[in-house]
Amino acid sequence: MDIFELTSSLGLSTSDVEPRGWQIGKFAPGLLDSLQDRPTGKYVGVTAINPTPFGEGKTVVTIGLAMGLQKLGKNAICTLREPSLAPVFGIKGGGAGGGKSILVPQSDINLHFTGDLHAIASANNLLAAMIDNHVRRRREPRIDETTIAWRRCVDMCDKGLSQIVTGLGNHPQAPVRETGFDLTAASEVMAILALAENMQDLRQRIGAILVGLTPSGEAVTANDLGAAGAMTALLKDALRPNLVQTCEGTPAVVHAGPFANIAHGNSSVLADRIALRLADYVVTESGFGSDLGAEKLIHIKCRNRDFSPSAEVLVCTVRAMKFHSGRFDVRPGKPLPEDLLREDCDALKQGIVNLEAHLDILKGFGIPTIVAINRYPTDTNNEIELVRSLAIEMGATQVAVTDAFARGGEGSLELAEAVVRASQLPRRAIHMYPLSDSLYDKLDAVARCVYGAEGIVLSPSAERQLHRYTELGYGELPVCVAKTQYSLSHDPKLLGRPRGFRIPIQDARVAAGAGFVYALAGDIMTMPGLPSQPAALRIDVDADGAIRGM
Repeated sequence: MDIFELTSSLGLSTSDVEPRGWQIGKFAPGLLDSLQDRPTGKYVGVTAINPTPFGEGKTVVTIGLAMGLQKLGKNAICTLREPSLAPVFGIKGGGAGGGKSILVPQSDINLHFTGDLHAIASANNLLAAMIDNHVRRRREPRIDETTIAWRRCVDMCDKGLSQIVTGLGNHPQAPVRETGFDLTAASEVMAILALAENMQDLRQRIGAILVGLTPSGEAVTANDLGAAGAMTALLKDALRPNLVQTCEGTPAVVHAGPFANIAHGNSSVLADRIALRLADYVVTESGFGSDLGAEKLIHIKCRNRDFSPSAEVLVCTVRAMKFHSGRFDVRPGKPLPEDLLREDCDALKQGIVNLEAHLDILKGFGIPTIVAINRYPTDTNNEIELVRSLAIEMGATQVAVTDAFARGGEGSLELAEAVVRASQLPRRAIHMYPLSDSLYDKLDAVARCVYGAEGIVLSPSAERQLHRYTELGYGELPVCVAKTQYSLSHDPKLLGRPRGFRIPIQDARVAAGAGFVYALAGDIMTMPGLPSQPAALRIDVDADGAIRGM
């Protein structure tokens, strides 16, 4: 259906959605305020176990679940993050689903979409330029150059930009200094957009960004540089969530795109709050596993807000659990080993401890959890039934097999029925730490209660940063750990359910506008590189302009 039919199906008028093409629209400013008399729907999170490098179809399951709920006669909306060009051209080749469980228009969503990510990068890089200009011209408040943590960003895996020197040429607008680029998905501006509730909140958060310290150790913010107003102007349209649909006509809201391994990994608060007023069920996807996206959903996105998950769907695959046995050599950019695709119940029993760990994480948050087995053609009935029985023994509320990729909403009915039942159960959102704890104790609590570690180990630099942020008044913020998605630990090689390890915190930064302190664990990169065989090699355009290979 076109955007006008889609708008009407949600009970909205043509003035509530601004068309951005035949099948894309942006919600009107202030729409949420006009929906306050509508009841709030059920909020269902979708997370996963630790994936293989190829992903395990969490987006496909999210889209399929929304379509399955719609087939049950429920008004459903899925809310997802905007795809970044980094994974589109890197490993994954697209972020709008696959098979018969996709968002449309798929290529438009994957490539540039409504320009939101470009607006975020522009606002981020405007601040970087204004910082350099401010320092070079020796304006007040003076900034100690060694304390500047703000980096530029770009929406592409370009490892050559991760560490650079700027200002060469003795320009009056830029000092010579070492800096670098992060992915746009890792920018604090992205995090702010995803957490802002309205334009005023956005402006306040942008103004609160910490750019550096004075020589006497006082905070210097984007407001102090006079940059916040212009940055907010660049983000005015990007703040408005985007309305699209699934291939079966189920509404979908796609907005913001922070990665979960290097940021907080969830679609925007504003998108979800609007969707909750428009639907009986809102299905939202959190990035990567429950140790990343779901933990940050509870501790950062939903904390102190008027919504939290009624249920969580924990996506797993047979191949991922066999992978976690540690018996298979799986590498990004290379085909899966043939042995991984054959029936192997012994490897499955060994690797299913990863599923058990994620179930324990979600039970610790007090949320009813449905294990969704995302079925692949190579899975055998013996393997499926083994996962089903063991998951129930491990404490899953329910287990459902989903075949959304091959059968769309029809293949998601078992999961949809399980979600309806589970979302009626009592639940309470439990936090692993109070905000009044020290930053060290909060990081330690996440390491112990979520990752199963024996605690954290701070580098001298990280220890100094945490102490400094506490002195500056940021000590009561929640924490956001940037770590690998492939393991419960900081080390991607520690598969299954590792024990006896500590999380090394190499560095700590404050996202004062977003409202959290984030810690870099292990060798996590805020600017990844391309794999040996990037997805860009298989993407092309035919004579009719249709994009292939995405």
